[in-house]
Amino acid sequence: MGARETALHALMACRREGAWSNGVLKEYIARDRLDSRDAALATRLCYGVLQNRGKLDFYLKQLLTGKRSSLHPVVRDILHLGLYQIYELDKIPDSAAVNEAVTLAKKYGKSPKAGSLVNGVLRSAVRTRGQLKEPVSYADRYSHPDELISLLKANLPKGMLEPMLIADNESPETVVQVNTLKTTMGELQKILEAEHVAVRPHGWMENCLVLSGTGSIDTLPSFREGLYYVQDPAAKLSVLCARLPQADIRVLDCCAAPGGKSFAAAIAMGGMGQITACDVHAHKTALIEKGAERLGLANITARRQDATETVREWVEAMDTVIADVPCSGLGIIRKKPDIRYKSLAEMEDLPALQLKILENQSRYVKKGGVLLYSTCTVLRRENEDIVAAFLAGHPDFACEPLDLPEAFPKNESGMLTLIPGQLDTDGFFICRLRRKP
Repeated sequence: MGARETALHALMACRREGAWSNGVLKEYIARDRLDSRDAALATRLCYGVLQNRGKLDFYLKQLLTGKRSSLHPVVRDILHLGLYQIYELDKIPDSAAVNEAVTLAKKYGKSPKAGSLVNGVLRSAVRTRGQLKEPVSYADRYSHPDELISLLKANLPKGMLEPMLIADNESPETVVQVNTLKTTMGELQKILEAEHVAVRPHGWMENCLVLSGTGSIDTLPSFREGLYYVQDPAAKLSVLCARLPQADIRVLDCCAAPGGKSFAAAIAMGGMGQITACDVHAHKTALIEKGAERLGLANITARRQDATETVREWVEAMDTVIADVPCSGLGIIRKKPDIRYKSLAEMEDLPALQLKILENQSRYVKKGGVLLYSTCTVLRRENEDIVAAFLAGHPDFACEPLDLPEAFPKNESGMLTLIPGQLDTDGFFICRLRRKP
C-alpha cells in the first residue's frame, strides 16, 4: 500500500469515525509498513487536505459540471488528495497525482464511473491552473468554518485573526527540549548533527533546539537514549512560569499525559523532589511511565486519577500544582488540523469542567504554594474567565507576575495568552496563582 492510499484511509477514518488525524495516521503508517519517505508523504497529504479543505472545495466547485453535494464522500476525498498535490505541492508531477487518484477512485469509488470522473476533474485542474477564481473569504482562503472564524475574531486582539489562520495551515517545526540531566545543548547539537539531523537553537527558549530532516524521530539513537523530548516552547514556558526550585518539593501534574510538562518539571527540579503525574486513563499513564523511563526521570510517579475527584491525603500537601486542563484545543490547530471541523456546541460545556478541576486541584496547594493553570486554547471563556470565576470564590489565592524570556514584554497580570502567528508557538494560556501564606 502506498502513501496516497494510506492518506486516503486516514481521511476516511477522520470523516466517518471522528478519528483524530495524528493518531490514526500513526496507526495506519505502522499498519501499512510505510518507509520514512512514504510516511512523510502520507502525513503531508492527509494534513494538507485537512488544512485546505475549504479552499479545495472552492476550486472543486468551479471544476465540476454537476453539484459537489452529489459526489460520493470517498470520491470527494480522492479529489481533494489530487487537487492538493496539483495546486499545493510543486515536487509531485501532475501525471502522478492524476494517475494515482484515478487508481484510488477505481478501487474505492463505489461506482464504475468514479475513475473517469476523477480523471476528468483533475486533468481539467491541471489545464486551468492559474485561471480559476481565487478564494476571497477567510473561510475559503484558510479553510476554517465561518462559525469558528467569528469565535476567534471575538477573542483575539485586533490584527491577530489572519496571522493565526495562516499559522494554523503551516507545518510546525519539530522542537525538542534538552534533557540537561543527561547532556548539554551544545553536546546534543553535535550528536544530532552526527546523526545527519539539521539543528539550530530556538530563538528565545533556553535548552531548546529546532530540528529538521529527522525522519521518524523515535528511531534516532539520541532519542532512544533519552537526551531530549519533543515539546512546544509554549508548553515548556508554562512550566518555567511555575519557577520550580531544585529542592525536595512535591509537585502534582493533574492532567499530565503524555507527560511533557512533568518531564519539564522534573528536569527544572534537577531530578530532585517528587512529581506525581496523573491521568484518568490507564493507557495514558503508561505513556508517562514509558517517557519518564526513557529520559531517566526517577522523580516522576505516574498515577491513574480523575482530576475532579478529591484525594484526601493530597489536601494542602503539594508545593506546586500544575493544572493543564482539558480544553477546546483551538491553539493547536496547526498540529491537529481537524480540530477546526469539530462541533463548537460540544465545546460549550468545557468551562464548567475546567473550573471544577481548578477548584479541586487548589485544595492540594500548601499555604504559600503555587497553582499553575494552563490551556492550549485562545478563548477567554476557558482562560481569563475561568481565572476570574475561581478568584471570586477563592480569596486565599492571587495572581502573581510571570517571569518571561526577553522576547516578551514585562508581565504584571500573572496571565499570558500566546497566539499562533506571533512567536511561532502553539496557542496557549498560562496563569500563575499563589496561595496566600
